[in-house]
Amino acid sequence: MEILKEAQAFEDSKMSHMSTSDRVVASREAKRLILAINEIYKETQDPELMDVMKRLTAKKKKIEVRLKGRPDKG
Repeated sequence: MEILKEAQAFEDSKMSHMSTSDRVVASREAKRLILAINEIYKETQDPELMDVMKRLTAKKKKIEVRLKGRPDKG
């Protein structure tokens, strides 16, 4: 499947030394991939797809933490 190849390429890409706009693009790309894989998962219920979505979500969260900053402890 093409979407899984894209997801693998996204996972393998380096996220260091990114500009803010690069992070925004990467976050949107992660969201697009997750939603596309989710549509396939709804039909197949393949646990491997769930694992891919979890890994992408973890990477997306790391990107978003760098975008938004860590919340103050309060």
